[in-house]
Amino acid sequence: MARVPENGRGILESVTFGPELESSLWALMTMRIEIVKQSDGAGVLRCTREDGSVTWQKQSRHAAHFALHDLTHYAVETVLGYRRAFFGLIAEGWEVDDTTGNGARGALPAEALEVERIVGLFDAERASGSHWSAEEFNASLPRPLRDAEIQKVRDLRAALFGRWSAIAPGETLELTFEL
Repeated sequence: MARVPENGRGILESVTFGPELESSLWALMTMRIEIVKQSDGAGVLRCTREDGSVTWQKQSRHAAHFALHDLTHYAVETVLGYRRAFFGLIAEGWEVDDTTGNGARGALPAEALEVERIVGLFDAERASGSHWSAEEFNASLPRPLRDAEIQKVRDLRAALFGRWSAIAPGETLELTFEL
């Protein structure tokens, strides 16, 4: 039997169910992600949870970097199946400001810290202008990534970056994050 974790809204937290329902229950939970492009290339991130509640953030320092960083989070969390990192925590009910580990929710879960390291490495790889090997990635990670996983993240991230670059200021890139 699995137990649905605390989701920040007090809903389902005490419900248990058999393994046959686990994957279909998680597949029902989604969150809409919108990133509105600003004239300076920055993005305003807005996440609408399944219950209709919203959290958002507008970056001012290094703002253009954060839209790409958030898209990299989406690629890493989606491809590698993480559910308790940046977007998963927001879907659970965390506010964007809480995902720093200094907010009302306290310290971040270990999974979120692991994902932040992975995203940071993909950001560093992008800044270097070269593709790193799995060995270069894995030298700094607690869990090894396979070449195929790294390539899938790169492919999705490249597609997301392409979509982001194609939209004009004032337009919105929309994504769905499924738990």
